[in-house]
Amino acid sequence: MLLNPEQSRILFQDALEHHYAVLAVNADSPAAITDCLEAARHCGSPIIIETSLWQLTGRSFSAGDAIAGLTNYAIQLAQRANAPPYDELPILLHTDHIKGPQTVELLTRAIRGLPLGLNGEIHSVSPSTISLDSSELSESENIDIVCRLCEAAQVHQRPVTLEMEAGVDDGLTPPDVAQRLLRGVEQNFPDCVWLWAPGVGTRHGLSECGFPEFSAEAVERHRLLAREITNRDIGIVLHGSSGLSSESLQAAVAAGVVKVNWSSESLKSRSAAAADFYKRHEVQLRPGHPEFKQTSMDNGVQSFVSQRYVPVVADRIELLGAKGKSMAAMARIRKG
Repeated sequence: MLLNPEQSRILFQDALEHHYAVLAVNADSPAAITDCLEAARHCGSPIIIETSLWQLTGRSFSAGDAIAGLTNYAIQLAQRANAPPYDELPILLHTDHIKGPQTVELLTRAIRGLPLGLNGEIHSVSPSTISLDSSELSESENIDIVCRLCEAAQVHQRPVTLEMEAGVDDGLTPPDVAQRLLRGVEQNFPDCVWLWAPGVGTRHGLSECGFPEFSAEAVERHRLLAREITNRDIGIVLHGSSGLSSESLQAAVAAGVVKVNWSSESLKSRSAAAADFYKRHEVQLRPGHPEFKQTSMDNGVQSFVSQRYVPVVADRIELLGAKGKSMAAMARIRKG
């Protein structure tokens, strides 16, 4: 079931209380979305499907138009998530790495609701949670844009669950930066930010030597600080998890991480599987071969990639402690 913003808060509270984190996969094609949902189904776990600007403007969803891309992305995920065999899983849609001149317009449209035709009726679907890429923004710009999104939610009378980030690639975020950013939003728009992504020693991208600067203690400090500032439990988000050791990931979850973003290793896994498919099927891809058509169609490589990729996603879910957590989480969500 695709969760709305208010239901998403309940899931993150459940994760915080029961010490697990929800895997957030940057899925850049319909096939990748389906594979992630399959992994979650096999594990009986929640899953977050993330989309970034380059996916929204890519050929899988729009070929250039980010707003159309987000609409298509949301529709495809909603149709899958709200039907068997995935409708008993907590599934979230998250906007990730949205930046540039279209940021406010795109995310305001998302908050307002995207049109979804279902069973002959027009419904409105919004992302479960929303964030923007603040890596090129000053503190004041970061606060201003987040506040504008909060204001848009008020104007359109829509719930919103926001993830606010600091300079996640800039080492450990100092407490005074967290104070300024979170207070800058909270004092004007309380109860909108429910996820906080500070720098805790990781970085986006792959790292052959891991992240020796990673600090689970920093995760816990930021969790406690965020609660002090907002007077509620705020889940910590881990960006740059690719290359982080299993032990560090589990320490992060124990310290208060409830959402783990995962992109670079995911892309590496899928692309390596695709490369192996074409290498193994070189003969079948020659015109005139009796298996040419079934091999050359997109479903050929997608099915091969899925066999390799779904178990990798499932292992990641289990590592974060989320395996088997969907049933209890759904019962809590339905109870409200």
